[in-house]
Amino acid sequence: MPLDLTFNADDVRVLEDETVFQGYFSIRRVKVQYRAFGGGWVEPQVREIFERGDAVGVLPYDAETDSLVLIEQFRPGAMRDGQSPWMLELIAGIVEPGESSEDVVHRETMEEAGCRVDELLPIATVLPSAGACTEKVSLFCGRVAGDVAGGVHGLAEEGENILVHQVPVADALALLEQDRIPNGHTLISLLWLQNNLDRVRERWA
Repeated sequence: MPLDLTFNADDVRVLEDETVFQGYFSIRRVKVQYRAFGGGWVEPQVREIFERGDAVGVLPYDAETDSLVLIEQFRPGAMRDGQSPWMLELIAGIVEPGESSEDVVHRETMEEAGCRVDELLPIATVLPSAGACTEKVSLFCGRVAGDVAGGVHGLAEEGENILVHQVPVADALALLEQDRIPNGHTLISLLWLQNNLDRVRERWA
């Protein structure tokens, strides 16, 4: 039986809302009150919210080779503790106005990896950091159609320099077990694949 959450959007009061930074992304400062589990309302809270936009991620699966198409790219947010800021990830992109999730998948697979997918299986919809960010990410597994170009891809005008890897499923799941996939979207997608691998192989054999 599904669990019904106690409160919903009607149980929040937005007292103030202003944009305090506007660049490629934006930051809002809000003052809110929300209902307390013990009754009444909490005291007004001031919070900054990062407006990043919604995104779509896809884990391309090549049924011919039982492998995944993953990409490697530099991530400035991963520059910490002397660790490498290059990450192995699934393909992803921001949803532009008027685009569907499928539009983003087809655009980004070509831009970032030089490949196509022709069928999508939904994995999950996640809010990666809802304590401070509005971003919602829709995740899919996609069946690779045709050859995978490999090499380096991405849009130079967006500063992208993306290396494509075709990784056997067994190797990808081994990286998962070794805690070598710190990217949240990729981690969720690989865990989903681990639990659904037989179904995916049978469907796309």
